[in-house]
Amino acid sequence: MAQGAKAQQTDTVKMSFKEAEKAFLDKNLSLLAQKYNVDAAQALVKQAKLWDNPNLSTDQNITDATKKYFDHSNGGGQVFVQLSQLIKTAGKRGKQIQIAQDGVQIQQAQFNDLMRNLRYNLLLDFTQVANLLDQRKVYQTEITSATNMVNAIEKSYQAGNNSLKDVIRLKALNFGLQNDLVEIDRQINELQSELKTLLAANETQFISPLITFNNSDTTLNAATLADQAKTLRGDYLANRYQLDQNQHNLALQKAMAVPDITIGGSYDQHSSYANNYVGLQISLPLPIFNRNQGNIKNAKLAAQSQEYTLQNNELQLKNDVYSAVNQYNLSQQLLSTKETDFYNKYDQLYNSMQKSFQQKQVGLQEFIDFFDTYRETKLKILQQQLNLQKAIADLNFAVGTTVVAPL
Repeated sequence: MAQGAKAQQTDTVKMSFKEAEKAFLDKNLSLLAQKYNVDAAQALVKQAKLWDNPNLSTDQNITDATKKYFDHSNGGGQVFVQLSQLIKTAGKRGKQIQIAQDGVQIQQAQFNDLMRNLRYNLLLDFTQVANLLDQRKVYQTEITSATNMVNAIEKSYQAGNNSLKDVIRLKALNFGLQNDLVEIDRQINELQSELKTLLAANETQFISPLITFNNSDTTLNAATLADQAKTLRGDYLANRYQLDQNQHNLALQKAMAVPDITIGGSYDQHSSYANNYVGLQISLPLPIFNRNQGNIKNAKLAAQSQEYTLQNNELQLKNDVYSAVNQYNLSQQLLSTKETDFYNKYDQLYNSMQKSFQQKQVGLQEFIDFFDTYRETKLKILQQQLNLQKAIADLNFAVGTTVVAPL
């Protein structure tokens, strides 16, 4: 655990990425909030399937010449009752249901896209914390060595065997290492905040990623992955479903130009030409002035605009996949088995150089140069490992599914 964070943390939680991913899917509050939008859209489908309510109206006398209220005795008074039902024509109801179903697909695709983005952030934060903790070990190793050397050189200086310049140089080296370590702790602290938000973890916890680094060769076909991405990526699917909804809305607006019919029956006790009149009513608006022209044109233009948006999204998707595949191949090449063997031998050489310096077989200048080179090389190794992890994250993000399992 980072020393700067240790004072603020009370509970270290070690977890693999699979464990972190499960906690993320179960607890992430942004996902839970977006899931309600899907459920809300499904409720609109139920609403669209409902028939319009019938309309009931009545008219009757309140009082008459006798000053009696609601008097209908002896055949007197007046009662008028009308019951009507709106009948939608041109398949409007079915089209409205289809538009609502499109809305469900859009919300589900947006939910999947949110999950894709958050999972990507989770993997990056997870691997960056692991990488920074590994960097911290490199600095801790060197700080321990530098501290021991400072103590030894100070004693040697007091005995008159070393110059003050050697002491100051080693102390400056040690100070620089400790300063870099503080910056690493700062980065870890920021990433911990993001991780705990994604996982809905307790603020006092310290999440310690468990990563076993191995580099396995994977052959990727960019064209196949691009086609796969078109069936999986939420952002692309949301735009495709939006186009479907716009086209269905255009069909609905054209149907809206066809008048709906209202059918009903009425009963009139006294005010009609005959007592106790029962009549059939049929009404519809005449489409003379308003034939829904503006809404039809608006829906048509919206559909055309969405077609270009979808084409642009498809182009971006393909570029994302091809770029991610190329970056993964480049990162993978840098971490071949030969390079790994070299890195292991470099660690052995560091221990050998340390002993040689202690035995005065290597001078201070030569050891410091090697000291700096060792640190830079180790950090480059860790950076290459991080680059490969990021390339894997970018690849999975571009395709919309796990193509290469995180390391």
